[in-house]
Amino acid sequence: MKKVLIAAMVLTLSMTFMTSCRDTKDKAEEATEEAAETLDKASEDLKEAADDAADAMKEAGEKALDSIKKAGEETMDAAEKAGQDMKEAAKKAIDSI
Repeated sequence: MKKVLIAAMVLTLSMTFMTSCRDTKDKAEEATEEAAETLDKASEDLKEAADDAADAMKEAGEKALDSIKKAGEETMDAAEKAGQDMKEAAKKAIDSI
């Protein structure tokens, strides 16, 4: 009778251990899948951030080029006006002689 009772207890413990191992395996698989999904999401977020940064840099570069172009045009206009003013001053000086 003792042997039967001990055998039943050993079988019960074995079944409990096997069930526990199966649960642990299932939880490990689930955790691995969740980690993979999280990495995929992080990868997508990083790609979006890089794309946004590239767009921002491109826009900043375009604005800088526009500013340089405008400054160049303003400089040319100022130089042209200064040249006309000098021409008029020279003409007045010649006329006054």
